[in-house]
Amino acid sequence: MRHGVRLGLDPGDARIGVARSDPTGFLATPVETVRRGGGDLRRIGRIVAEHEAVEVVVGLPRSLSGGEGPAAAKTRLWAQRLARVLAPVPVRLVDERLTTVSAEAMLRDRGVKGQARRAVVDQAAAVVILQQALDTERATGTPPGELVHAPDTAHEETDERP
Repeated sequence: MRHGVRLGLDPGDARIGVARSDPTGFLATPVETVRRGGGDLRRIGRIVAEHEAVEVVVGLPRSLSGGEGPAAAKTRLWAQRLARVLAPVPVRLVDERLTTVSAEAMLRDRGVKGQARRAVVDQAAAVVILQQALDTERATGTPPGELVHAPDTAHEETDERP
């Protein structure tokens, strides 16, 4: 297992859930929810710097069959812009199927209701995404998911929504 803090992100249309690991890569915990839109990539860059993260894992929404639709395409484009902002910190895409469902169930089981649950579900989903990535790396010995390559276009706006 590689050493260093990793961040997990659950990008949605309105919010981005953020989680972090401990330096040993054993346990994921919630950090915050970032509002989507102007300045979101800069805020994530600051979180990466604050936590001295060595890698960022982004949940890629796939269908239950494993296919990719419009949401996955938007996430891929957003992850490319994020990779350019965070370089040289690597960004990886990992399958996030059912993570929000798992996060909702976990919060419901803990008695978190209504508005309070909606306020933290994005962070909880980011925790699930990151924990699955950490567990996969620990089991296989290889980094999870696929590495995102940042586009070379310097003129592209980095805070634009996908």
